[in-house]
Amino acid sequence: MGTRHQNPQLAKIHRNYSVEEVAMLCGVHKNTVRQWIKSGGLSVLDDQRPMLILGRELREFLTKKKTKNKCTLKPGEIYCVRCRTPMSPDGDMADYEPLTEIQGNLIGICPRCDSMIYRRISLAKIELVRGQLAITLPQALLHINERAKPSVNSDLK
Repeated sequence: MGTRHQNPQLAKIHRNYSVEEVAMLCGVHKNTVRQWIKSGGLSVLDDQRPMLILGRELREFLTKKKTKNKCTLKPGEIYCVRCRTPMSPDGDMADYEPLTEIQGNLIGICPRCDSMIYRRISLAKIELVRGQLAITLPQALLHINERAKPSVNSDLK
């Protein structure tokens, strides 16, 4: 039922929302919304039932929630999900794995927990992200007509 990321732009600032409406809008359970209110992160209009939440307050809460855990990575750093901190990969080495023609992943090993760490980057910005990293780019495979030696399974003489 739950979504990991709620879009603050879905909340209309000139509208009041009930707990159930906020739950449907954010894709979470209504008890999650009640927990947000109980923890003091999300404020309600007054103490009366049904609890009403101002759209402006909801948008502000979702925006803060979205940006709370973001961190800016420096050149040469990759975020380790397990350690929950930016790290320089072990040995200052990373591999570039293309996903499309213009972007891919930098893949390294976390020096603290030895897990794989990934950073999505644009191929055009690889030099800005590199820092002190030695990045291994994939070699293009040879096409059949570029081979010096002909294929073995050929009936031609």
